[in-house]
Amino acid sequence: MLHRHAVAACAALSAVGAFALAQPAGAAPADPPAVTVPASAPAVSGLADSDGAAPGVLDALRRDLGLTDEQARARLRNEAEAGARAGRLRNALGSRYAGAWVSGQTAATLTVATTDATDSTTIKAAGAETRVVRHGLAALESAKARLDRQSARMRTAEAPVWYVDPRTNTVTVEATRPAAAEVLLDAAGVDRSLVRTVAVKERPRALYDLRGGDAFHIGGGRCSIGFSVVAGSRQGFVTAGHCGSAGDATTGFNKAAQGSFQASTFPGKDMAWVEANADWTATPYVKGQGGANVEVSGSTEALVGASVCRSGSTTGWHCGTVEQHDTSVSYLEGTVRGLTRTTVCAEPGDSGGSYISGAQAQGVTSGGSGDCVSGGTTYHQPVNPILKEFGLTLKTSAPDAGETGKAGTWAAGKVYDTGDQVTYDGASYRCLQPHQAQSGRGPSASPALWQRA
Repeated sequence: MLHRHAVAACAALSAVGAFALAQPAGAAPADPPAVTVPASAPAVSGLADSDGAAPGVLDALRRDLGLTDEQARARLRNEAEAGARAGRLRNALGSRYAGAWVSGQTAATLTVATTDATDSTTIKAAGAETRVVRHGLAALESAKARLDRQSARMRTAEAPVWYVDPRTNTVTVEATRPAAAEVLLDAAGVDRSLVRTVAVKERPRALYDLRGGDAFHIGGGRCSIGFSVVAGSRQGFVTAGHCGSAGDATTGFNKAAQGSFQASTFPGKDMAWVEANADWTATPYVKGQGGANVEVSGSTEALVGASVCRSGSTTGWHCGTVEQHDTSVSYLEGTVRGLTRTTVCAEPGDSGGSYISGAQAQGVTSGGSGDCVSGGTTYHQPVNPILKEFGLTLKTSAPDAGETGKAGTWAAGKVYDTGDQVTYDGASYRCLQPHQAQSGRGPSASPALWQRA
C-alpha cells in the first residue's frame, strides 16, 4: 500500500493542480612442451608505464602502502612486468603450474609455484623464484568450483568466504563457525587435502553508495535520495518529508535494508532525513545524465533565473531555471512554505530527489504539475533549511581543509543567510549568499560568500 504521507501528498498536490512525486510500488588438456621463458621478455605494452599513472593512484599508494613516489612508480612497473612473465610461465608449465604472486615493498619478487621441481630452471630463467608444491592450480580451481555449485543449494552464511590461495597451495575457507565449513565441505565432496579452514570473527557484507537521485523504498512506496549528509559519525541523506515519518524503515534501490527516517516534517515544511546503516556510504554525488556522477561541492543558493537540474528515480536528469524563491504551496494537508519554484519537469517517484545548480546543492523535490513529456512546474524544499533544522552537514567533494584555528564567531557546518554577520581572524564579515560553511574555508578565503563589514 502507499505510504501514508505519499497518499496524502497525492491528494494535496491535486488541490493546486499538481501531482505527488512519491511513487507506489509495482513495479585437463595435455601438458604443452616445456619452454624456456627469458627474463628479458618485454612487458605488455602500456601496462608498465608508471609515468602515465593517474596522480590519484600514486597518491593513494604513498598514503596507504607507505611508499615514496619512486617506490610507488617502481611497484607499478614491477607488477605489470610480473603479470606478463607469470602468464608466459603458466603457458609453459601447463598443468604443473600452481599459481604466482609478487612480494616485497615494490613488488620486485615474483614467485611461481609448480608441482615439478624440474621446472625450476625455466622459472628462474624468467626472473622468478620457484616454489614446489603438491597441488596444481587446476585441481584447486576444480575444488573451489565444487564449493561454488554447492553454495547455490544451501546457506553458507557462517562459512561465507572461500578462495584459491596459491601462497598456501590450498582452497581456503573462512568461517565464523568451523562446523559450518565442515558441513559445506562434506556436502560438496571436496578432497580435504586441498582445503585449509580459517576462523574469522566477522562476516562480509555488501556495501552500497548513497547518491542523489537514486531510488529508495518505504513500505510500498518509492521516493528519491536528495543529498548525502553526515551528523557526527552518523551518515545518511535528506529527502522530502512527505516520503515518510520518523521511525519508518527504508530499503535502497536494490531493496537491501538501508536505514530509517530520523525526522520528518510535512506539511508546513517538506523535509526529512534518513540515517543509513553501516552497509551504506554517503557520497558527494548526484546521479546525472546517463548515470554519470555529478559532484556536490557546496550549498550556495542560486539566484532567480539561474539554471538548475534535477535528478530523480523515475525520470532521471532534467534541467530548467529557478523561477521564484520563498513560494507557498497549499496542499490538502496544509500549506508548505519556503519552497522554490522551477521550470524543471518531474513525475511520481521523483519526490525527494536532488536539485543542483552547477556543483551547488539546491534542494529536494516536493511536488509539481505537468510531466516530462509536455513539461511542467516543480517545487523543491531548499537544502540549507533542512541542514539547519536537523543539524546536518552536507557531504561534499571539496577536501576537508581542517580547522583554521583563527578565532571568531564564524563556524564550519553552520548555515548562513544573506546579511548574517560574523567575526573571523580579528575582522567582521557580512554573508553575501546563503550557504553552509565548510571546514577550513573561512570568510577571508571565500570572497564570493563573504564581504568585509
